[in-house]
Amino acid sequence: MNFAFSEEQEQLREFVRTFLENYSSETTVRELMETEEGYDADTWSMMAEQLGLQSLIIPEEHGGQGFGYVELVVVLEEMGRALLCAPFFSTVVLAANTLIHADDEVAAAECLPGIASGETIATLAFTEESGRWDEGGITMEASAAGDGWTLSGTKMYVLDGHIADLVLVAARTDSGVSLFRVDGDADGLTRTPLATMDMTRKQARIDFDGVSATLVGAEGGGWVVLERVLDLAAVALAAEQVGGAQVCLDTAVQYAKDRVQFGRPIGSFQAIKHKCADMLLEVESAKSAAYYAGWCAAELNDELPSVASLAKAYCSEAYFHTTAENIQIHGGIGFTWEHPAHLYFKRAKSSELLFGDPTYHRELLAQRIGI
Repeated sequence: MNFAFSEEQEQLREFVRTFLENYSSETTVRELMETEEGYDADTWSMMAEQLGLQSLIIPEEHGGQGFGYVELVVVLEEMGRALLCAPFFSTVVLAANTLIHADDEVAAAECLPGIASGETIATLAFTEESGRWDEGGITMEASAAGDGWTLSGTKMYVLDGHIADLVLVAARTDSGVSLFRVDGDADGLTRTPLATMDMTRKQARIDFDGVSATLVGAEGGGWVVLERVLDLAAVALAAEQVGGAQVCLDTAVQYAKDRVQFGRPIGSFQAIKHKCADMLLEVESAKSAAYYAGWCAAELNDELPSVASLAKAYCSEAYFHTTAENIQIHGGIGFTWEHPAHLYFKRAKSSELLFGDPTYHRELLAQRIGI
């Protein structure tokens, strides 16, 4: 069994890295994170038309390229390196995955082509004010209305919810948790951008007041789909975290070589050597976890639930620790607004909490393997 990336996958990595170096520089990230939309429409279009990133894992019959999850892991690792400001994670990882796994051919045929072409920005709204990521956290109710449904309630921390053209919503019916789709400009829908610590990844509060919705998949079958989507999202986020951690390691090592104190590079001091060695160990271990989880996601095998939680827990802690150590090695300059270290630190902290923190996922892992 060989877990090395193929030549084609490495070429994909190079294409994406080159593109992001040109269109997601630190200057661009700082500009975009200050805007309410949080992304550049022209760059988003180029991602779809020139690189086909939005269509990567979408089946060919719905306008996609039909690649596997390993290719998506490669792309997300590069996006994590560049702190890409774009609604890619919400649209592709959350919304597209939900439509792909909901077993609803009508919804897939109507929604996936627009996502694949870059015309549709989509997201998944399931978290509520409780901040819980499990099935019990979904309390919003859907009411039958003629041939359709109406939704009333509030969803919180919705990634890119303020700009999404399509919102997939988890709500309860008499049969249990179900999934619905709503147009972003539907009557009765109020979207409010949230102030977040990590300004590179926008979140929103969405209020529903009798909003008309269309059922996606089977009524009462929503949590089965969501559980898989959240596992796939955890794997995707782990890949992003690996990319960011690698940048922080590289930056710290380079600074340790360049910064001179007492007549020699600070990298020659034992304390700095130990920090860099620990960071290297964590980053390489995180890669192993994320890459194996990506393979499990591509195969959709029985290991996916446990490996997804393992990868999310480990990569979250490795990324956060690496960003913190990067600041420490840089010393005073690492604390300044002008240095990019804080951008990665804030992304690491928000990613650590997204979809459940390491403690939550270790508990989930223990339950899944029967401990």
